[in-house]
Amino acid sequence: MFVDRVTITVKSGSGGNGAATFRREKYVPYGGPSGGDGGRGGDVYVVADPESHTLMAYRFRKCFAAGNGENGAYRNMHGHAGEDLVLKVAPGTVIIDVKTGRVLADLVNPGDKTLLFAGGRGGRGNARFATPVRQAPNFAEKGTLGIEREIRLELKVIADVGLVGFPNAGKSTLLAAVSAARPRVADYPFTTLEPHLGVVYLEGESFVMADIPGLIEGAHLGQGLGHAFLRHVERTRALIHVVDAAGTEGRDPLRDIDVINNELANYSSELAARPQLIALNKVDAIHDRQFVDQLVSKLAHAGYEAFPVSAVTGEGVSVLLRRVRDLVRTLPAPPVHVIESLPDNVDVVPLGVAQEGDTYVVSGTEVERLVSRVDLDNEDAVQRMQLTLKRLGVFALLRAKGVPEGAQVFIGNKQFSFYDEEQRGK
Repeated sequence: MFVDRVTITVKSGSGGNGAATFRREKYVPYGGPSGGDGGRGGDVYVVADPESHTLMAYRFRKCFAAGNGENGAYRNMHGHAGEDLVLKVAPGTVIIDVKTGRVLADLVNPGDKTLLFAGGRGGRGNARFATPVRQAPNFAEKGTLGIEREIRLELKVIADVGLVGFPNAGKSTLLAAVSAARPRVADYPFTTLEPHLGVVYLEGESFVMADIPGLIEGAHLGQGLGHAFLRHVERTRALIHVVDAAGTEGRDPLRDIDVINNELANYSSELAARPQLIALNKVDAIHDRQFVDQLVSKLAHAGYEAFPVSAVTGEGVSVLLRRVRDLVRTLPAPPVHVIESLPDNVDVVPLGVAQEGDTYVVSGTEVERLVSRVDLDNEDAVQRMQLTLKRLGVFALLRAKGVPEGAQVFIGNKQFSFYDEEQRGK
């Protein structure tokens, strides 16, 4: 089954907690701190696997997580790092953050690999906090949490040429005639329900051709099957617009061309500007060849190169393929998504206080990260946290905002009662 669009939840590993232990050996009754650091959480990577052709592996399983780091232990033993998570996707897959809509990665070439989310840092053990003044710290840090995000994977097939047109125009028949691909062919619309790729060999050269399920009017709005597959022609260098020149479905060939090009333009201006050749298919069913010549002439006046062909008999196909080969030779591949290189401080939230009812919420990346790593059950760790909050200006900011004594203050998901020692001293 061809699956080209899935939404999954991924999570990088959380860091392990540091240990608060002391060296206790024979003849060393008062050894120093020996707590090891927690291991870092596993990272989340995504790699383009040349053996993958769809996103079927992610259709039924929706949650993926990297391993958590192990906790530190006594004798300065550090915890093991969590196992990395590697998501294998088909080449041509784009990874999008569902919440922000930002493109995180665009893996075009087989073997491309990128880091999506880094694992959490491991907490420091109490051996890291020993100083000449504090020689026996009995507290350690907790590890930071991993990053959890909902991401969307969208596969865009990689081909040099894309076949577009109305259902039953003969696209699948043309692909089967010029390559070893064997898409389903039948005399009814929407026979093709998924993209098919075929390699066309011509006079010692080759290029990849993609058969895209038929479009109809309103495809860019989701009507028919076109909306789900229009993205598969975004990476092509050129388009072959296959038209039922014989009008076997009772449609006007010229209007068909206008309708499909309008759908391409409404979907993407870049796609509408892609070089396009018109394949006037099914000419074997037209007895009046003057009619075919008139079609070619009208399309030439409109700026199109038109080629009378018959995918069934092979008439005119070699001429069309030579012209396609010439285009592929000269046209560059469409560029991949430009992944913005965000500055390191893009997610840094400045220190601030907001009142919510009777409570106050302190925001700020640095203070929230600090509090999340503190063991609030350890008195020494809490005292150190208070000194650090004071140094960061949290108490001064609360005082300036007129926060009353005993008010409930939230920092991250932790709740505290505000007591101002300086105000008490006055």
